[in-house]
Amino acid sequence: VVYEHRSRLERSLQKERGEHKKTKEDFLVYKLEAQEALNKEKQDSMNRYGALSSQHKILKNQHEDVKKQLLDLQLQHNSLKLEHRKTLETHSQKYAQLQQEKDSEVANLQDTVFKLREESKLLRKAHQEVHSQLLNAQ
Repeated sequence: VVYEHRSRLERSLQKERGEHKKTKEDFLVYKLEAQEALNKEKQDSMNRYGALSSQHKILKNQHEDVKKQLLDLQLQHNSLKLEHRKTLETHSQKYAQLQQEKDSEVANLQDTVFKLREESKLLRKAHQEVHSQLLNAQ
């Protein structure tokens, strides 16, 4: 009975050892697969990080370029605005001067017209007198 019991225990132990060995091998395979998957995922993450990092650098450089362009355009705009203001002021002064010259010339011409009319009246009057004298003399 003891021998049979011992025999069963040894078979059970052998069976347990076999199962333990198989479980251990399965665990090692699982561990290796999990490690490989983790490494692959880690590598993928590093690749994505590298791509995003380089894209970030490119976008950052583009941002700096756009900021510089904006600053240049603002300076150019301010310069053109100042130039426009100066040109407008110059034109306004020139216009006022020309307006004043025109008004003065118009006044002079009106004065000349008035004097010429007066002279014309005097000449007509003199002509009339000469004509009258001629008629009287005839």
